[in-house]
Amino acid sequence: MVGKVLGIRDLEQFSSRRSSVYVDPECEKFFELPLFIAASSNDITTKCQCWQFSPGKEPALRSFTEIQQLLQQGKKHIVKNILRENSWPINSPIRSQLWPQLCAQHLTKSNVLDGFYWEMVHQVFGTTELSEKPIMLPAFVDATHCLPYHLTGTGRSVADRIVNVLGYDCPDITYSPVLYPITSLLLHFMSEEEAYLCLAGLVGSKEKTFINQTKLQHEVTWKTVMQIAKKHAKSAVAYFQRICPGQKLERVFMDWCWWILAGLPFQHLVRIMDCYFHEGIKVLYRVALVILNLFHKECQSNNEWSPDNIKNDIGNALIKFCKKIPVSPAKLLHAAFSIRGLSTQYISRIFIKTEMLLKSRSVLNSGSKQLIKSRSSDNLPTSQSQVNIQMMSHTLTIREKLHSESCRNLLFTLWSWLPVRITMYQPVLLYTTEEHGCSLTTFYVRVEQHEPTLLMIKTCNNEVFGAYCSSRWFERNVKDDKGQRQAYFGTGETFLFSLYPERAKYPWVGIEGDRDLGHSSELFMAADSKMITIGGGEGQAIWMDENIRFGKTDSCKTFNNPPLCPSGDFEIRVLEVYGFVGI
Repeated sequence: MVGKVLGIRDLEQFSSRRSSVYVDPECEKFFELPLFIAASSNDITTKCQCWQFSPGKEPALRSFTEIQQLLQQGKKHIVKNILRENSWPINSPIRSQLWPQLCAQHLTKSNVLDGFYWEMVHQVFGTTELSEKPIMLPAFVDATHCLPYHLTGTGRSVADRIVNVLGYDCPDITYSPVLYPITSLLLHFMSEEEAYLCLAGLVGSKEKTFINQTKLQHEVTWKTVMQIAKKHAKSAVAYFQRICPGQKLERVFMDWCWWILAGLPFQHLVRIMDCYFHEGIKVLYRVALVILNLFHKECQSNNEWSPDNIKNDIGNALIKFCKKIPVSPAKLLHAAFSIRGLSTQYISRIFIKTEMLLKSRSVLNSGSKQLIKSRSSDNLPTSQSQVNIQMMSHTLTIREKLHSESCRNLLFTLWSWLPVRITMYQPVLLYTTEEHGCSLTTFYVRVEQHEPTLLMIKTCNNEVFGAYCSSRWFERNVKDDKGQRQAYFGTGETFLFSLYPERAKYPWVGIEGDRDLGHSSELFMAADSKMITIGGGEGQAIWMDENIRFGKTDSCKTFNNPPLCPSGDFEIRVLEVYGFVGI
């Protein structure tokens, strides 16, 4: 559909953009000014009280062209600050261009070309005409949270169609309750096709998380918010714990995203989305912490939120509070981005630790039968991949005339240690000293862009050990905010293993609990032109020289491992690195 805007200053500029904003005439009483009205007879968006011009003198705001140029120059940090500080009016035409451009940064699928969406619509529905009959929503949608944000019946049908096509194109999405509300928001500012492309970028993003796509991710996320809140909204959490049982507190955090998506006024939500589409879910984490702190402060002074009034249903009280939140969008964001010590790395550590704990408990609670099943041949690579590995691998062949079944058992053991999601992909040999030579330069060229990788060493004494490396080796070049290269990188999903003569796995020590273990427990991976290191703190678990010839292994604090070979020092017979196809 081609849309136009009425009642705004940039009418001519904006009307050149496509828009499928659908207005519900029944909500006309809520608006002081007319806003987006679609050119078709079936308008799909309503207007709300916030769709009006800000009174008084407007500050000088950055244009879309300025932001676009900065993105093209790779100056994402400057763009981040602009998005945080520029309070464009709710009816500004900039978002019809800005939001698609921000989401396009994260688009990784090469097949999303012009016309792709409508081809998919035709494939799924047999026609591109919008059906008058209700469209059945995908199973990953939470029917209780299909927030329409004033979409009309036609608008909701368009949203239904978008999420259906996305589900068809992304079958790995099994649970994603926030996807529908975000679809509804996008439709206020762009066409149906553009909204789909935005969602494809958010769902397919490799570098940042925007939208959870499984029940596990959903649970890990709300538990991560709860853990962060215990540190950064300590007084609020302590207050809630005093007035309600611990189990109910978890119930409160299960609904954390609805404080924002279902509670906040539309003008607050749109400004949050300006930043979210660039920075990812961490923006929502920060906003949630501010909401908790504001609510706690209000509880001290406003009798409406007294313990007697909220203790039986803190979750709904929080959403009611958000509906009339006592700060402006600008102040809310300023407070959110002023929280110190809430770095992306810190959030990532909490998230990974929580994910690993949940997975471990899932295995323990499922009983021995399920454990046996999870380590069945279903978790191994395909038969052809197993043959390929056995033919190529010089690490899995421990001694001459080793039976293929013994080799398979080693592979079986190793695969049972991998994260479950990784076992769905097929391994590929990226680098081996037997074929590619002994050079760190060659090693980096062949493996540095792959994530994760499986590194296996066979020594001249036939010991076999290695590491599952969770991050790209290219991160050795990544610089911090001060322009300095980070010494160590990686995440708590990294682990060490030994296959021969002993079989053992050494996971990150942080998975054992929530206590702060210090910097030395987070020295996962390090590399430069002279060496590779895995694990640190009073020793290095694996260290190799630039010629990939000599190495050493010690106990270290990151993995609490013994030396991976008895002598400590070793000579490398072969090094192999595997990646995974399809990730």
